[in-house]
Amino acid sequence: MKSKWLNLGILITSLLGYHEWGADNKYFIFQMEWEVITKMLADVSAVFHPLIILPMLGQILLLITLFQKEPGRLLTYLGTGMLCVILAFIFLIGLLNLNIKVMVSFIPFILIVTFMIRHHWLRSQKIVA
Repeated sequence: MKSKWLNLGILITSLLGYHEWGADNKYFIFQMEWEVITKMLADVSAVFHPLIILPMLGQILLLITLFQKEPGRLLTYLGTGMLCVILAFIFLIGLLNLNIKVMVSFIPFILIVTFMIRHHWLRSQKIVA
């Protein structure tokens, strides 16, 4: 059950990533995703880019794990890794621009991911021992 809560936490915190650029552009990831989904309904080829597709696939994989009796490690790691692509990229941009708000928005995600990795590692150690 803890795995499901961690996966849900990863999903939620991935949507709370914050990004700002230029003079007037400020968005959370959930706002950007909403725009992508509405554009996808009109023209699929307009949103066909790895930095868009991979994180969305990652979220779908993590969503699938929430409906499994016991979430699989492989799906959890794949989904999390796909989400890390965009969030690490946004964090790097915030770091290069010394934008504290962007960097801080990454902290909840990385904390939950760390707890998830630790949880799965401890579970695997108990099985081996």
